Amino acid sequence: MIFSNDNVNDIFKKLSNSVVVNVKNLKLSELITKPITVNPNTSLIKTRETLLKHKVKRVIVIEKNIPVGVITEKDIAKKIYGLGTKPIKSVKAKDFKPRKLFTLTREDLVQDCAKLMKKHRISLAVILNKDKTLGGIVTKTNLATVFLTKGSESITVSKIMKKDVITAAPSDPILQIESLLIKNAISRIIIKRNQKPVGIITFRDFVPAKIPRWIAESADPTEVQEYKFKKGLEEIHSNQMSYLFPFHATDIMATKPITIEADKDVKNAITRMIKYNISGLPVVKNTKLVGIITKSDIVNTLAN
Repeated sequence: MIFSNDNVNDIFKKLSNSVVVNVKNLKLSELITKPITVNPNTSLIKTRETLLKHKVKRVIVIEKNIPVGVITEKDIAKKIYGLGTKPIKSVKAKDFKPRKLFTLTREDLVQDCAKLMKKHRISLAVILNKDKTLGGIVTKTNLATVFLTKGSESITVSKIMKKDVITAAPSDPILQIESLLIKNAISRIIIKRNQKPVGIITFRDFVPAKIPRWIAESADPTEVQEYKFKKGLEEIHSNQMSYLFPFHATDIMATKPITIEADKDVKNAITRMIKYNISGLPVVKNTKLVGIITKSDIVNTLAN
């Protein structure tokens, strides 16, 4: 669902006149979506192309319409870095480390799904038919959308945003950025200058970037992996590995990030996330960065 600039205000007018609905008690059958799928023999390259083509963050791996796995853009970024000398063309969907699938049924409730996502820190639940075949998926975006369109509760962004934000500078090397993403188990890094957000980098930005070819030609993958999981980068080690950092945050970051004011209603934040197909927004006060709000924060609200 994409909203244009012309109808954003109309959405809130309709919401103000809507019937009060207890969103948490809605059945998942009302918000199930059809996932993008691949089979176990789909190549890594084709899987990456599928993610980019459909502008999605994950694909479901199915075998005879039975869900057997899920591959995310984060999985692809990590897999590419760990290839070493192995040809990228030889890697298939079945070669990815299996992820545990968390499943629900059409009769389960929105709150059940939100609790599942919060407990396991996941972004989707797989919906199974009675015969265990794939019935669809429910994502954080689906939950955020139903909160927006059918919810009646008014909450300010400042009440549910995270105040501790992982940030980086425009000049920081992209290898360091990816290290921050992995170590902190987060999906985005806000790039700031003079306390103002000037860019955002997510795992999606690594997928089409030129890093994989450069890594294959110029760096030792083992050394790269060791660096990514280090707690810090000592100065002497930085000098030894200076050849690993020809690219910086400014090379791949999305500039002019969409932001939200801390005193705005959460529904304004959700509308911007859906409109721009993003999962999180830097929160500002007088243009200064004061926090971040993500779809996970919306899910946590529904889970309580």
